[in-house]
Amino acid sequence: MDAILSEIENRELPDYAQKVETLYFGGGTPSLLSPAQLFMIIDALETRFDISNLSEFTVEVNPDDVTPGYIQALMDVGVTRVSMGIQSFQPELLEFMHRAHTKEEAHRSLEVIANSNLPSFTVDLIYGNPGQTEQQLEDDLEQILSYNPPHVSAYSLTLEPKTRLGKQFELGRLTPADDEMVARHMQIVESRLAERGLIRYEISNYAKPGYEAIHNANYWQHKTYLGFGPSAHSFEWDGESPVAKRSANIRNFKMYSTGKFEDPDAKEVLTEQELAEEYILLTLRTRKGTHLKKLEEVYSYRFNDKQLTLIDYLRKEAYISQDPELLSLTSKGMTIADELTTKIIAAG
Repeated sequence: MDAILSEIENRELPDYAQKVETLYFGGGTPSLLSPAQLFMIIDALETRFDISNLSEFTVEVNPDDVTPGYIQALMDVGVTRVSMGIQSFQPELLEFMHRAHTKEEAHRSLEVIANSNLPSFTVDLIYGNPGQTEQQLEDDLEQILSYNPPHVSAYSLTLEPKTRLGKQFELGRLTPADDEMVARHMQIVESRLAERGLIRYEISNYAKPGYEAIHNANYWQHKTYLGFGPSAHSFEWDGESPVAKRSANIRNFKMYSTGKFEDPDAKEVLTEQELAEEYILLTLRTRKGTHLKKLEEVYSYRFNDKQLTLIDYLRKEAYISQDPELLSLTSKGMTIADELTTKIIAAG
């Protein structure tokens, strides 16, 4: 707490850091903070930023931290949205993912949030677990939907290096789900959520109209952001300059707590070409897709003949929608989004 407050107070701010549109307290586990500690951070932010007219204020919470009093306290400090990682209701899957909460705690916390006056909330689900059956996924979706969430984030399990699951994979103790099963799980998620009015607006995010996550969408549109805390990232671009800047704080908590905030090795300057390719990579994951006119006018990027031939083929194969002004993946294309995006960029 002392270190974060110190960083907020003393960090040199870029020109863009004035009026703030959204706040997001992300993981780790922000719900370990007491409401009083949250208020201290907000109070510190108010001394350096205009946060008087936020369009969204999100806090990530763990199921085992949620109580009616805590949710009310969050609303009292201005929180408009909570994001909670349920991941699954299956005890064996929760154990496999090393989640701290139980099925019963997941239900209890969802009931508390659903019965609160929070303007919005999102529930996280993980599919594509090794050995996970379609019936287990259907059961998880049914239980989540019983609480009528306005937003669901559904992620395919990824085995990150240096994590517990990643190490088990490296040691040969874990076999990931095959691509065909993961694709089928993705189709089940999209279909079941659509039946309840939750429309996919990004490859992993589904929402009822008007409940899309504003903060996350800003990342996908290259809006500027500023991060505080260990490992927090920042991005600076005015939308006109041929270069943008990305930076990050150090990961080491002990070093961060001594006042050494920024990681000098994590500074990155992105060229116009890199920005354009990143824009394609980010927006092709969304329902709105990549606007070709914006790609040319803002990023000075035009697809070459090889790319256009590939895109034409992908349209014919129903991986990309037929709108000539837009690159937008169909449901079929979403199942192999990373592969398609890589091919399009690599052909440039």
